[in-house]
Amino acid sequence: DDVITGEDIYLNIIGQAKKYVYIYTPYLIIDTDMINSLILAARRGVDVRIVVPGIPDKKIVYDLTSSYFYTLIKGGVKIYTYTNGFVHSKVFLSDDEIATVGTINLDYRSLYLHFECGIYMKDTNVIKDIKKDFEDSFKESHKVDEKEAKNGLFKGLWQAILRLFAPMM
Repeated sequence: DDVITGEDIYLNIIGQAKKYVYIYTPYLIIDTDMINSLILAARRGVDVRIVVPGIPDKKIVYDLTSSYFYTLIKGGVKIYTYTNGFVHSKVFLSDDEIATVGTINLDYRSLYLHFECGIYMKDTNVIKDIKKDFEDSFKESHKVDEKEAKNGLFKGLWQAILRLFAPMM
């Protein structure tokens, strides 16, 4: 029986959040379980925010990342693009109590194929510093709105094709 530790930890953090979940990820290439978990948390009143790069390192991967924006935003998740550069952090923060920092991207390869590592923190003073970093980043980010996230026919078709190849990216 395979254990998908990275995804399980992330899903547990989201599932147990009461007030907020803040996420940094350079790549947002997620499966149905993760999409549903994020949206269900937002619908139960959790402030779910995801910060992705405003300046991508790979255009195709960013097109794939942005293909999830509309669904998530429509479900109540807030998406921010960091305008000052590329975000390469992989951080989850929840309710001033729990944080993870590591190498685990929100993408297929990190969650299912690679051996990734990270640190899980609970009730430690460093969580205040992580929260401050998120608050500063929100000020330096663009909040994507629903209209902006909605794609036209051709971009939507392009992104649908990219999703077919998502496990390879």
